[in-house]
Amino acid sequence: MASEDKDLLATNDSIPLTETALANQSQSEIEESKINSENNPKTPLLVRLWQGLGENIQIVAIALILALLIRSFVAEPRFIPSDSMVPTLRVGDRLVVEKISYRLHSPTTGDIVVFNPPQQLHGYAQDQAFIKRVIGLPGQTIKIQNGKVYSNGVPLTENYIAAPPEYQWGPNVVPSDRVFVMGDNRNNSNDSHVWGFLPQTNIIGRACFRFWPLDRIGRI
Repeated sequence: MASEDKDLLATNDSIPLTETALANQSQSEIEESKINSENNPKTPLLVRLWQGLGENIQIVAIALILALLIRSFVAEPRFIPSDSMVPTLRVGDRLVVEKISYRLHSPTTGDIVVFNPPQQLHGYAQDQAFIKRVIGLPGQTIKIQNGKVYSNGVPLTENYIAAPPEYQWGPNVVPSDRVFVMGDNRNNSNDSHVWGFLPQTNIIGRACFRFWPLDRIGRI
């Protein structure tokens, strides 16, 4: 009996040892298979390249969408192509035009605005934006006489212009949905004194910051 019990004990002890060995062997095979898969010179490389390409496409797509959203609703860069706003803005200046302010309130006197050309301004494409300064608001009476601009009979103090205007205009009342805009280079500017009042719906945004050239960087 002792011998049989001893043999039975030995047999029972051998069972967990065998299962452990099988488990170790199975784990070893899995690890070896994983190593072989990683060392495969073709499939894993193609998979990694494809995955990397997919991630890059997603990043580029997200960046483009964000850029379009920002440009459409928040801000966009603009380039000054003419001297109609000299001395405030020069040819070649690059500006940031923000588009949020006028969603919250109407333009105010002195704002420098970028706008699409109105219908009465012929010969210009609709995407050829203009930039001028707001001089007259709805309901105000504007007059230009003897080198001065008057708003409701009061002459404006304009230390930002290149020279006093050499023409007469008005008096005229600014309609409720429009503004009167002028270039700071008064005698070389295609503005409201030439083609009339600007519909507020044409305004793209307000020029707020000059980022080029570097020696004149700053708020406008």
